[in-house]
Amino acid sequence: MLISFQSLELLANTRRQNHISLPSNTIHLWGIELDGSQRCLEQCASWLDEIERHRAARLVRDDIRQRYVLAHGGLRAVLSKYLGVTPDMVTLERSATGKPFLTRELRDRSAITFNLSHAYGRALIAVSQAQEVGVDLECVRSEVEVAKLSKRYFTRSEHTAIMEAPEEQRAARFFWYWVAKEALLKAQGIGLQGLPDCEIFLEGDGVGTEVRARLGAQFTDTLQVRLLSCETGWEAAVAAKSVDSVTQFDLDHQ
Repeated sequence: MLISFQSLELLANTRRQNHISLPSNTIHLWGIELDGSQRCLEQCASWLDEIERHRAARLVRDDIRQRYVLAHGGLRAVLSKYLGVTPDMVTLERSATGKPFLTRELRDRSAITFNLSHAYGRALIAVSQAQEVGVDLECVRSEVEVAKLSKRYFTRSEHTAIMEAPEEQRAARFFWYWVAKEALLKAQGIGLQGLPDCEIFLEGDGVGTEVRARLGAQFTDTLQVRLLSCETGWEAAVAAKSVDSVTQFDLDHQ
């Protein structure tokens, strides 16, 4: 399964509101291109809550602010298809660590959980049911100081595995570990301070390999993590109690 990214213009079209059912312990992934017309941008902005509007207003660069609005508007467009409501009716609350979840009224309608990651003009949304889920998407950037960052934030075994890779492969390998650890942290609702509290072991090279995780005391759930297949230059991972059933979902499924 290669993650593809669809137009937000089509996704945000509220006239297409077919209800999507989601079996327990299944994960649907939605890839979105964060570009759209002025009308699409305004529509997405109208769906945001006060907290998101405040955060968007604080972003100085226009392109970053617009992508933030499109990503969070796109999230509501996706969730609306599972909840059977329009995107403007998707209301969220946030945990003490900032992880968003549905308000009680919507939780009474559905047990879905979700997570959003966006980077460099793309977003990846994971939707599941009856289990918490975390997802991370990153663009592989050669300018990242791999040795310095992995030594500071990763465990010794992770740092060693990265530095043992050929130099031209180190950036990609660094991001394999990064997205896997981030997905686990986001599934549990833990901030980046939890990076050293989870340790990743890759049983091979790249996507398709088995990933094992050692989780520390901050993790109250037993979680699994899976690397996702992306086009060259992108890495992604999803984490949940069960990652055995992961499906790319888009408008073509409706």
